[in-house]
Amino acid sequence: MLAFGLYLQHVVGLEPCPMCIVQRYALVLVALVAGIASALRQRGAHVGGALLILLFSGFGAFVAARQSWLQWNPPEIASCGRDFYGMIETFPLKRAIPMIFRGGGDCTKIDWTFLGLSIANWSFIVFFGLALVAVALLVKRVARPPLSSPP
Repeated sequence: MLAFGLYLQHVVGLEPCPMCIVQRYALVLVALVAGIASALRQRGAHVGGALLILLFSGFGAFVAARQSWLQWNPPEIASCGRDFYGMIETFPLKRAIPMIFRGGGDCTKIDWTFLGLSIANWSFIVFFGLALVAVALLVKRVARPPLSSPP
């Protein structure tokens, strides 16, 4: 999902909005926690990892749902950030760098669709799916008795 977002940004030329950037951060956090939790063999790490994945994917789903709502019900004045070149020309570099990570596109604009759904809609579906997987893993891990050490 992250690779496709970068493809849309760098190849297709779509500028991500601040909400898109936040969703990217949430996705990176989900991937990092999943990688770390899967590398550890302790039951607590798996349960804690599943809880963190549930938290981060829930947050990502919330942001994606909010963006979808804004796309369906756009406000009269939408302000999601500045454009990249305007930031570089207007602000010193140490102020412009953090602004770059905030994104500059319009959060209410639908630039791309697939099967009638926007990027925010698809992002919500993916985050919701990740949350369901985390819940299933959590239930499975908690329900299973602890691994016993060999005699």
